[in-house]
Amino acid sequence: MDHTDRMKHYYERCDMSLIKGHLKELLHEAKQEIEEIDVDAIDLEKMVLIDVREHDEFASGVIPAQKVFTIPRGKLEFAVDHDLVDLSDHTIVCYCLKGARGLMAAMTLKKLGFKHVVNLKGGIENWVGADKGIRNYLGLFTLSR
Repeated sequence: MDHTDRMKHYYERCDMSLIKGHLKELLHEAKQEIEEIDVDAIDLEKMVLIDVREHDEFASGVIPAQKVFTIPRGKLEFAVDHDLVDLSDHTIVCYCLKGARGLMAAMTLKKLGFKHVVNLKGGIENWVGADKGIRNYLGLFTLSR
């Protein structure tokens, strides 16, 4: 294979439209398998929340559930520990900023054997938009519009 053929093959593999198409398929599959719940259905006392945003995003604030884990989506499979497994009889709510990473995280947990996994529809953006509080290192607060 000459240089031109190798480059053509490389660009075919890196076609962003194909990658985005596959991502849409994955998200569609996850939406078929994973229930999405609204902000008002969240029970901060009984449900376990998993914020799957990145570390720098956690600093802006997390939903103040009694049981909340902050595990970036890219590390979820490797960060499941006994603490989370011990809570697997509770409903586990995954969330991110807008919903897509939370949906993929919920599907991953389901494939790992967790039974009661859902995604927060619209993510923490939807939570804040509903005038619900978040907690960060400064304390508990709501954002005014």
